[in-house]
Amino acid sequence: MILDNTILDLSKVKVPVYNLATREDHIAPAESVLYGSQFFGGNVRYVLAGSGHIAGVVNPPDLGKYQYWTNDNIRDISLADWLKDAKEHKGSWWPDWRAWLETIDAETIPAREPGSGPLAAIEDAPGSYVRVRA
Repeated sequence: MILDNTILDLSKVKVPVYNLATREDHIAPAESVLYGSQFFGGNVRYVLAGSGHIAGVVNPPDLGKYQYWTNDNIRDISLADWLKDAKEHKGSWWPDWRAWLETIDAETIPAREPGSGPLAAIEDAPGSYVRVRA
């Protein structure tokens, strides 16, 4: 790929990549995301989540909704063939992502308390802007 007269070579990207696709995504089709995963030079974990572009990504574990699929084979394979050997997991992909992150670095730090830094919290979540009709 050439971008602004610069050749991009994804094989030079050696950092670990967690590449999430969603099954009914019309913006980043799962087949395209799988294909793109094959070009990185480092370790890539391709995961396919159930549902579409928004619901498949924003699927917190506590809801117990949807499912996701994993298969370590991502090289020279179509999505249909990838799915044949993929393992289906019930629920959110988030715990899988966290487990994957912990294989890279298991260190954790406590979450900061909103408003405890130099800026005060404006209001409690989710925020009044969420309730404003456009």
